[in-house]
Amino acid sequence: MNNPLIETYYTNENGYHPFFIRKHWQVAQLNYLPHLSFTTVDRLEKHQQTDEVFVLTKGKAVLIAATIENDRPNFECTLMQVGVTYNIAVNMWHSVAMDKATEIIIVEQSNTHLGDVHYYPLLDSDGLRLKGQILQLIDQAN
Repeated sequence: MNNPLIETYYTNENGYHPFFIRKHWQVAQLNYLPHLSFTTVDRLEKHQQTDEVFVLTKGKAVLIAATIENDRPNFECTLMQVGVTYNIAVNMWHSVAMDKATEIIIVEQSNTHLGDVHYYPLLDSDGLRLKGQILQLIDQAN
């Protein structure tokens, strides 16, 4: 039952779903995508106009931040905990790796997904290094 005074938002469909967009900020839900599995992250992204807040609500996920020096990404990976708020600062390369049951809430500047997304494709060797770091974190948690 939908209460007319309280709006609710949720989706169980895979992918990125911005669903609450206001003048200066938006809330989105990110659910599993095959190119964001623990073994298939193939690019990083950054936003030049906003921080990005991540809150894991379900499943397992690894938040990835990176600096790039001499065309080589240096990864920092964190195994996300349910209910903890994580922030990726403006201009920081990042991604997320997740299992099929994962749901993440994202808060960022409004309409970031429409124009303020810049991508850095990973070389195969960088992807293998990242995959190793991700799987090591997952193994340590089990």
